[in-house]
Amino acid sequence: MDFLCVILQALVALAVLGLIVLLVIAHVTARMVNLTRHEKEKYFLTATGEKVVFPSLHDPHSRELSVVVPAYNEELRMPVMLDEALQYLENRQKQNPSFTYEVIVVDDGSKDKTTELGLRYTKKYGADKVRVLTLVKNRGKGGAVRMVRLSN
Repeated sequence: MDFLCVILQALVALAVLGLIVLLVIAHVTARMVNLTRHEKEKYFLTATGEKVVFPSLHDPHSRELSVVVPAYNEELRMPVMLDEALQYLENRQKQNPSFTYEVIVVDDGSKDKTTELGLRYTKKYGADKVRVLTLVKNRGKGGAVRMVRLSN
């Protein structure tokens, strides 16, 4: 009977050790997040179509509030959100002229006209308030937000 307990304990210990080894292998071989940026992802367009480099994280902050809007094929839904958000932000700025903001629309590789729609808001409000970052390929919501942090 003692012999069976020893064998059972050895099997349990082996199973636990095997599980630990499997978890370590899974962790080490997991894909790293691709943070490669294409050259065109370093710029935003002004209302006149001029390419401007996004400010660096190391530059002094220039806005009190930055709103990041990750968007993938949002051409039809985005206008309602942007109209409401920008109206609120403009009203807040009228009440407090020292309040500054920017809205960064991140087109996450959309197949529709999300970028063009964002640029219409850039033309209406100016590139100091609405900026559009167009990603070359879809990176998902988290990836889109990360790319803004890298660009900004």
